[in-house]
Amino acid sequence: NLLSHIAVSKFVDHLPLYRQLKIFERYGITIPTSTLESWIRICSRTLRLLYAVQKETVLVQDYLQVDESPIRVLDNDKKGATHLGYMWVYHAVLSKMVYFEYRKGRSGEFPQENLSKFKGYLQTDGYSGYLQFEKQDGITHLGCWAHARRKFEHALDNDKERATIILHWIQQLYTIEREAVEKGLSPEGTKTLRLEKSLPIINLIGKYILQENNNVLPKSSIGVAFTYCTERWSTLSNYIMNGLLQIDNNLVENAIRPLGLGRKNYLFAGSHAAAEDIAMYYSFFASCKAHNINPETWLSFVLGHITDAKPSQYVNLLPANFKPE
Repeated sequence: NLLSHIAVSKFVDHLPLYRQLKIFERYGITIPTSTLESWIRICSRTLRLLYAVQKETVLVQDYLQVDESPIRVLDNDKKGATHLGYMWVYHAVLSKMVYFEYRKGRSGEFPQENLSKFKGYLQTDGYSGYLQFEKQDGITHLGCWAHARRKFEHALDNDKERATIILHWIQQLYTIEREAVEKGLSPEGTKTLRLEKSLPIINLIGKYILQENNNVLPKSSIGVAFTYCTERWSTLSNYIMNGLLQIDNNLVENAIRPLGLGRKNYLFAGSHAAAEDIAMYYSFFASCKAHNINPETWLSFVLGHITDAKPSQYVNLLPANFKPE
C-alpha cells in the first residue's frame, strides 16, 4: 500500500519524491531520499514484465490512435544539459488501453518498429512521421479534424472570412457527432447518420478549398490551413465509413495530458532509464483512468499478487481486465 501510494502520488498527482519526503516529515516520518528512490526502482522492476504484456496487448488491437510528446531527460553524455526525448503514446480506442513508450527521438522509424505488422485503423495528427502508414497494406489511416480546425483558428487573423466559413462547417461535423452520442446510435446507425449529414458537409469543405486555394498565398496562415487539409483529405474523410471511428485524435491527446502536468512539476527525467519507468507508470495509470479504476487500489493488488502469478496470467492483472471485487 505504501509503495502504491508513493507511485500514484508521483505519477498521478504529480508530486516529486522530494515533496513527498516533506509531507512524510510533517508526520514525523523521516525516510532517506535514496531509500525512496530504491523503492521506486524495485517497484518498477517488479512491473516490467507486466508492462511488456501491456505493450503486446495494445499493439495487436485493430484501432489505434498514436501521438507523441517531448520530455526532457538528464543525459550523462551531455554534461550540464538535458536531452530532448519523446513519449510515443498508443491508445487502443475500443479496449480503452494505453501504451506509453519512451524513445530518444521523434523519428518515424520508432512507430514503424511497433506497427510494421499492424492491420486496422490508425489515427494520427498530421506529423510527417505518420505519412508512411498511408501506403502500408492493411492500414486505413485516419486524420484528425481537431488539428485541421486549429489550423483555421490560427488563420482567423490572416483571413477571417475564409477561415470562419470553414470553421462553421467543421463545427457542424462535430454537432453531428454529438447527435449520434445523444441518440445512443449503434455503430451502423452512426455510419448512416454520417453518410447522410457529414459527407455533404465534407464535400462542401473540399469544394471550397479547391475553389479558393489559388486565391490565397501558400505561405499565409489560411494557405497553410488549406494545404494541410488538401494533403490529408482522404485521411480526414475516412472516419465516416465506420461508426466505431472517432472524428479526431483527442482521446490519445487526453491520455498524454498527465505528461504535460508532470513536466511542470518534475521538469525532467533523471535518466533515460527513469524516462522508461515514467512511460510504464503512465501506461498503467492512463488505462486505470480510462476504466474508472482507482490506480492505488489496482497497483496495491498487483504488487501483492504478481510474484505468485504465472506469466500466462499476467494479462488478467492489466487495468483493462482488473475486477476490484
